[in-house]
Amino acid sequence: MKCNRCGCEIPYNETYTYRGETLCEDCYMHIRLGVKACDPWAVYSASRFRESRDLKGSEGLTELQKGIYEFVKSKGKVTREEVMENLSLSEQEMQIQLAILRHCELVKGHKEDGKVYLIPFS
Repeated sequence: MKCNRCGCEIPYNETYTYRGETLCEDCYMHIRLGVKACDPWAVYSASRFRESRDLKGSEGLTELQKGIYEFVKSKGKVTREEVMENLSLSEQEMQIQLAILRHCELVKGHKEDGKVYLIPFS
């Protein structure tokens, strides 16, 4: 059996069903408990944590988060697809990492001419 989201093979007795989709455990957990970019409490928590430890810019981020942040910062504005291609990220991983960078007030979305770009938070 295959996961309808990621396509990985999963044993029948290890499947989850959500809204008619057959999912692996990782995809199910992501859908049900995933990180959301628009989460005021997460922004508050992350900003207070970073402030309490005097973290600036990419300090305190994982290597992947630093890579995304530095890529966006160096380009000024990029699409999600450009970041995913440049850093070889899946859509799911990109979503998680962007939410964290948004919570840390380092990267945000900016709509321009009908397209959404990622830009430094400023």
